[in-house]
Amino acid sequence: MISRLTGTAIYIGEGSLVVDVNGVGYNIHAAGEFLAQQREGSSIALWIHTAMRDSSIDLYGFKDQSDLHFFEKLISVSGIGPKSALAILALAPVATLKSAIISRDSSYLTRVSGIGKKTAEKIVFELQDKIEDTFSINSTTGIKYDSDALEALQTLGYSASSAREALQKVEDTVTDTGNRIKTALRLLGSSK
Repeated sequence: MISRLTGTAIYIGEGSLVVDVNGVGYNIHAAGEFLAQQREGSSIALWIHTAMRDSSIDLYGFKDQSDLHFFEKLISVSGIGPKSALAILALAPVATLKSAIISRDSSYLTRVSGIGKKTAEKIVFELQDKIEDTFSINSTTGIKYDSDALEALQTLGYSASSAREALQKVEDTVTDTGNRIKTALRLLGSSK
C-alpha cells in the first residue's frame, strides 16, 4: 500500500495529476482547489490513500495528514465514495467542514452535487462523535455566517475559492452576515 509520494508534478488535469517518482508516473486524484495551487514541473509531496478494487487501484492525494484522515472518515460513511469525499473536501477547508459537522449543519454538505439532505444528515450523525471537538463556540456558530456569506458571494459571481479566501480574512468579531459580505467584497475588490 502506498502512503506517501514525493516527486515532480508532470501533468495537472481536471481532478487528478501525474507525479513522477524516479521515472514512474503515478496518477493521483485530488481535490480541485488543491490542484489549482500546483504547477507542472514543481516538486510535490502527497499523503496517499490507496483504494483497491477488483478492476483498479486508485490513488488519492492530500497535502497533509489531517486532510487524509478526514477523507478516510468521510469514506467510512456508507454511501460516500472517494469521489464524493473529494467533492466535500473541495467545499471548504477541513477545519470548516469539521465545524459544520460538529454544529450539525448538514445543509453545508448538501452543496456537493450528488449529496442530498438524508446523506448529509447521515454524514453529520456518523462523524459527529468521531471528530475531536477542538473548536471554540465562535468557530462553530460562525460556520452559519460564512455558509450564507459564501453562497451570497458565489451568487455575485465570485469563485468558491476566492470567496472562501476573502471570508477567512474577515475579522472574527464581524459576525453579522451582511457585514461579513461587505467586508469580503472590499477585500475582493482590493485584490484586483
